Amino acid sequence: MDKIQLLYVENVITRKKGVQQQLSFFMRVENASYDKQIDVLWSGEDGVWQTLPARHHSQAEPGKEYWQALAEFQLSANKSLPGNIQFGLRCQALGAEYWDNNQGLNYSSQADSGIKVAHNVPVLNTGFANSLKDNQKFVPITVAVDRSLDAEKVTVHWTADNWKHTHKTPCYFKTNYWDKELLSNARNPNQYGCQVWKGWLKIRNAFRVQYSICCESKGQTIWDNNCGHNYVISHEALKILILNLHCYQEDNQDYKFSQIAKAINELDADIVCLQEVAELWNNGEGDWDSNSAKIINDRLETPYHIYTDWAHLGFDRYREGVAILSRYPLSNEESRYVSDSHDPYNIHSRKVVMAQINIPYMGLINVFSAHLSWWEDGFQKQFNRLREWAESRQSAQVRGTLLCGDFNVAAGSSGYSLVVDSHQYEDQYLAVNSPLVFEKIFKVNDPYWQQYLVDDCRIDFIFMNKSGSLQAISGSVVFTDQDYGRVSDHFGYFMTFEPK
Repeated sequence: MDKIQLLYVENVITRKKGVQQQLSFFMRVENASYDKQIDVLWSGEDGVWQTLPARHHSQAEPGKEYWQALAEFQLSANKSLPGNIQFGLRCQALGAEYWDNNQGLNYSSQADSGIKVAHNVPVLNTGFANSLKDNQKFVPITVAVDRSLDAEKVTVHWTADNWKHTHKTPCYFKTNYWDKELLSNARNPNQYGCQVWKGWLKIRNAFRVQYSICCESKGQTIWDNNCGHNYVISHEALKILILNLHCYQEDNQDYKFSQIAKAINELDADIVCLQEVAELWNNGEGDWDSNSAKIINDRLETPYHIYTDWAHLGFDRYREGVAILSRYPLSNEESRYVSDSHDPYNIHSRKVVMAQINIPYMGLINVFSAHLSWWEDGFQKQFNRLREWAESRQSAQVRGTLLCGDFNVAAGSSGYSLVVDSHQYEDQYLAVNSPLVFEKIFKVNDPYWQQYLVDDCRIDFIFMNKSGSLQAISGSVVFTDQDYGRVSDHFGYFMTFEPK
């Protein structure tokens, strides 16, 4: 199996902003290692060899990735363009080096020759983006077709709702193509025997688009469907981080607040649910400037919307509570005690905060930040009240309900069993990291499911209603010795979600 394989090279000279030469190399790479280096080694007409690093573009079929390398050159009085080029591709991974260099002969591309497809691929999707942009209503499609096919029709088959509904959009090749500017860059006919067809998918406000390309010619039909997995382009997933802050009990507390803010920035979290949020007691009046959620929020590159409330006296000197931070505006915020006790001097007085958040291209979700008591101290009543509250806030407009935070019951315990037996909420971290165990617990109700969680020590969870229209796609542990360091007596959990 090839570790690295050229799919196409594009060599174009434009004159929009002076004379420029643009080179694009697109390749398929085996995902043999996370720590790998992909380069294009190339030379122009001056004969000087150069190294051009490639960047990860998108996921291909399982075990494969798309990578791309781009370069642009401006003609000046002191600097000529590369012109005709020759090149090879190199992958360095796991202490080894792998090449695709046309079996040692190197590939070539003539100046301003457009697209050259490698390895005799008859129909190939080219120039596709790896994500949708904000307010993007159309997806441009460019298809390279071997001229020998004498293609009669090229059509994009696509869906914005996971193939519940299918659309067909034609692509155009003829010289009377309506977009003259696009035609000028299409290079038809292409000297490498490659025709370029173009089309636009009208996607409106879709979160995700899946598509494949059909070419019809001389009674035959040829597909490019990403090796049977279809092409996918989407907006960014919803990113949620949960963390118990340990109520100001950490050494180097101020530094750790900065580390938490750094993680939120670098992970680009959209929503953060915090527990053991603390501020100075101040005779029960509190002190907003000392509030740990506020301090973290103030250190973000762009402060988030914040909603927080406290429940009880913590460690004899703090108002202790919970918080939600959100990149997007909060609405219908609410705070409630879910415990029997409402006494601020009782550590088992537990309050939960919730807010509705309208996520672009996904819709309205309900988010709860919770810190419940241990099983023997009232978890059962508290969770049932939380669940009933969450159900009362459900409506046809709500795409998903997320119960986030520190539940103080271990995976597999009696408290966890209560969640499982409710048949309403499911453990999302388990769903993406141990799908077979998740299936046994939440889908088939294996009577011995507890034994699968013996080594699972989590007490922090994101539970999502199973009737919702979101799905978890990734989950990881953060604030470990391997990333931002320990900032609490809890780990953080970072998860991403998309529409089903």
